[in-house]
Amino acid sequence: SWTSKALATEIGIPVDSLNRRIGFWTSKGVLTESVGPDADDHIFTIVDSMSDVNKNSIVNESCEAFQMNEDEGESSVASVEEQLKKEMTVYEKFIIGMLTNFGNMTLDKIHNTLKMFCAEPSYDKSLQQLQSFLSGLVSDEKLEMRDGLYLLKK
Repeated sequence: SWTSKALATEIGIPVDSLNRRIGFWTSKGVLTESVGPDADDHIFTIVDSMSDVNKNSIVNESCEAFQMNEDEGESSVASVEEQLKKEMTVYEKFIIGMLTNFGNMTLDKIHNTLKMFCAEPSYDKSLQQLQSFLSGLVSDEKLEMRDGLYLLKK
């Protein structure tokens, strides 16, 4: 058994997102949900046994749904990356401006400068998210990276 807060923390997603996603498994009878000591902290338990009549149909439906949703899972990862890229595009001109004015910069310096000077929209991305975005700009041949420094592509 897991509480919704503990499970959300363990897998690294917000509780409201967990509750939306776990609804599928509770609706199929794979998990049971009960109210925990905290009204907004539910307890989820894996169902160990079911009547033979329901067991086969629920397991089969769950397996089929899982197989169908497996492709969706891969595309949702891609859509998260696409969403991050769209969010970071706002900062692209700012990054290019920094490199134009200040010359070559390290990842840390770009990250700290964005945190310091971007007010609207505020810069709240992680170092890894910035690195991923900058790698995309290198792949798009907008930037180069040499010896740990990012510079404008000539």
